[in-house]
Amino acid sequence: MASAVLPLELIDKCIGSRIWIVMRGDKELVGTLRGFDDYVNMVLDDVTEYEITPEGKRVTKLDQILLNGNNVALLVPGGSPNYD
Repeated sequence: MASAVLPLELIDKCIGSRIWIVMRGDKELVGTLRGFDDYVNMVLDDVTEYEITPEGKRVTKLDQILLNGNNVALLVPGGSPNYD
């Protein structure tokens, strides 16, 4: 029988790696995961924020952010959006 992998264990394995985060609403972020807590609040470095607006896509570069886990809809380890 295969052992179960818990969600926080999977996120823990992503520390130091790039991660794609889809937020509730119209924002997505790609950055290097530096740490997280039990509420999935995350610290990310070298972040690119993508916001989809009626006028088009807006891209913002940030050195570091503290992300509130309440607004996270999806995490993709090693992934990134294909908006090019």
